[in-house]
Amino acid sequence: MAEATLQNPVAVVIGAGDATGGAIARRFARGGYTVCAVRRNADKLQPLLERIRAEGGQAHGFGTDARQEEEVVALFEQIEKDIGPVEVFVFNVGANVPSSILEETARRYFKVWEMACFGGFVTAREAARRMAPRGKGTLLFTGATASMRGGANFAAFAGAKHALRALAQSMARELGPRGLHVAHVVIDGGIDTEFIRENFPERYALKEKDGILNPEHIAENYWLLHAQPRDAWTHELDLRPWMEKF
Repeated sequence: MAEATLQNPVAVVIGAGDATGGAIARRFARGGYTVCAVRRNADKLQPLLERIRAEGGQAHGFGTDARQEEEVVALFEQIEKDIGPVEVFVFNVGANVPSSILEETARRYFKVWEMACFGGFVTAREAARRMAPRGKGTLLFTGATASMRGGANFAAFAGAKHALRALAQSMARELGPRGLHVAHVVIDGGIDTEFIRENFPERYALKEKDGILNPEHIAENYWLLHAQPRDAWTHELDLRPWMEKF
């Protein structure tokens, strides 16, 4: 098993949660990648890892806080040493915490930025440091409606997502000529998750009409971005249900 794993390139998914992140991890595993699924609580990764393996894929789980530089550096060193070369990187950490600007606290604002932006910088930097010398790799960032416009009661989230988008743009312009494909995906709509089902039942009811995004379909678009030939790279892709206003 160890020899088979070492033969495969690696896809690192930061924020491999139960919906979008997990679907992305499974899609790259089906594509022949050894998946390194990462979230703060490693125990929560077990169902995903078991499902990937049951589907014939290879996967490893890591409990790492993307905001902690030392943990992130150690993570990538371990992956490259023990598992294989990182060829795909996905940053999918969410931090959608609504609050009126009149009630927002400095601590919460900073925490949202740390999760949705700073974590993206630290993890993507470490991935790029491994990819750049090889002249090959894909780095994908999950954005949101808030990446494009700041909505009422979402100042912290919008600020962080705007910054993450800027990070992706800067990295694309620097690293594209070095053979690395950097793309930012704007998820503009509700996603089929437990959170949406419990907190926004009227939105979740639109599922039967294809009115919310299916994580499996989001994941397929991440795979397609990775598979693009380098003479026709997409940097930014927006995904939304057919009935979503924009």
